[in-house]
Amino acid sequence: MSMINTSLLNEAVNEKRIHQPNEILNEARKGIIRALKQKGESGEQKDGMDVGIISLEMNNETCKLQYAGANNSLYIIRKPVPNGASGSEPVLEEIDPDPMPVSISDRTGDFTNHIIQLQKGDSIYIFTDGYADQFGGPKGKKFKYAQFKQLLLSIQNKTMDEQKEMLDKTMSDWKGTLEQIDDILVIGVRI
Repeated sequence: MSMINTSLLNEAVNEKRIHQPNEILNEARKGIIRALKQKGESGEQKDGMDVGIISLEMNNETCKLQYAGANNSLYIIRKPVPNGASGSEPVLEEIDPDPMPVSISDRTGDFTNHIIQLQKGDSIYIFTDGYADQFGGPKGKKFKYAQFKQLLLSIQNKTMDEQKEMLDKTMSDWKGTLEQIDDILVIGVRI
């Protein structure tokens, strides 16, 4: 499934020259439905992918971000505004995905393309569900998204390399001797 998904995303971007994130997902969905011969019938295989795709258009002090998601959110952490209403703490903004996979499903409308203006110092994060879903800790429970958000907010004063180290260490400590249950990917970019 991973090979099919990767191939279809590459085909949409590199061969068909589609660059708008929601259109990439719409095109990949057509390919998955075609490749797996999905018809939406009861008992049929519902393989697909959950993914978030971004496109960045940079110029001097600002950056235009486009995002589309299939069950995977985008987090934006805004730097504090000096003497601003938000105080001196960074603020996490969650951009919700469309609640559907890139495949045939109960909901198969077009994916939404979100356009967001970023400022210098903002950080963006896309990720798989592996970090939040990993079992561990003293009670063998899932890490969960609320704890993941708090962790990202708590490391905003660090460089991106330091953040990677802290994310890796936190997950290693959380997991302990338990087995990793899924892929874990976190991509962070500071503007």
